[in-house]
Amino acid sequence: MPGSCPRQRCIPRDDDESAVVGFWRDSHRTENTILQYLQWVRRFRMYCRGSGRSEREHLTRLEVEEFARRYRGPRMRRCAPHRVTGPARTALFAWSYALKMLGRVVPEWQNAPAPANVRPLIGEYVAYRRRYRGVAAATLIRDISTAEEFLVGLRSGGRAVARVRVSDIDGFVTQLALRLCPRTVADTCSSLRAFLRFLHATGRLHHDLAGVVAAPRVRRDDHPTRVLAWSDVRRLVRVAQGESAAARRSYAVLLLMATYGLGAAEVVALRLEDVDWAAAVLKVRRPKTGATLALPLLPAVAMAIAAYLRRGRPRQVTTRALFVSSPLPHRAMSTSAIRFLVRQHGRAAGISVPVGGHMLRHSHATRQIDTGANPKVVGDILGHRRPASTSVYIRVAWRRLRGVGLPVPA
Repeated sequence: MPGSCPRQRCIPRDDDESAVVGFWRDSHRTENTILQYLQWVRRFRMYCRGSGRSEREHLTRLEVEEFARRYRGPRMRRCAPHRVTGPARTALFAWSYALKMLGRVVPEWQNAPAPANVRPLIGEYVAYRRRYRGVAAATLIRDISTAEEFLVGLRSGGRAVARVRVSDIDGFVTQLALRLCPRTVADTCSSLRAFLRFLHATGRLHHDLAGVVAAPRVRRDDHPTRVLAWSDVRRLVRVAQGESAAARRSYAVLLLMATYGLGAAEVVALRLEDVDWAAAVLKVRRPKTGATLALPLLPAVAMAIAAYLRRGRPRQVTTRALFVSSPLPHRAMSTSAIRFLVRQHGRAAGISVPVGGHMLRHSHATRQIDTGANPKVVGDILGHRRPASTSVYIRVAWRRLRGVGLPVPA
């Protein structure tokens, strides 16, 4: 109605709208967002009624995009541009998802994407690495990318896999060095060696050419681990505090990373059952090894997680992941979302250098070494298999090093 305020327009008109608006509010959508969603939902329902269509049967992505392309507002002389079709698609997907979660029968929003065509050779390589090497999923992603890139280079040069030459390998490594840093080139060469060993083990290569892969030498101390002063870490965590759902989630995530030295992959792997409230224990899974570590659930961390679960985590969630995404549908947070969250709050805290998730991990480990913690214990908490992995933090723990420095002779 002309002259009505936005708050009045959010009043549901029927049972479906009433139930869905309640769902959206439980999902921490703002009133302004709910208003925008309802405007597009009502336009779509009016469009369906005007064309004699069933709004439930035609609530699919294709039908919604067709509606959005045809929609013309009162001031529009032509079909809607993308800046209009995008919000319409988002609003009607939120409507479809909410109806589905509330038990209404709605068609699938979008058919599942067809599986990517994987080369039979790559598929066999993945099975080989999993069966005989026990490689973690994160490492397999890099191995697959390296193998595919190497095969593409061979095909472009008209070379069959059985006729790989040393010059092909050298040319591949040379091209990598032109666009990647030495450490990344060294890691890719390690994946290439694994692929060449697989080709030899399965009889596709007569000779094992893994030994001819010449990777750049990378020293651990070429680039010392970057750490933040503990005062900066505390300021970064403190700036995330707030009363909104997003602030409660951010504060809990950053406090976990700073307190235990968790990485982004370990945070997103946390599930509701990993928080043992009765025993005050937090169970953490290592992404590479799959091993589980039991850590004490400290009071400050427990309070932050409890506040997020009570007043930050959406109620209508099907995943058991502890931290879920804000956009619909609510899924487990991704590692990229965690890294973005850390960078965002690093800028808000006024930290001059770019802050990443691993920087918080390094800062935690360095502080533990500085305060006298046993390096072996620190390495076990961080999931290190070798003492050399923990030694990098000892080299930057300047407080502890100051105590063992030799006096300078006069």
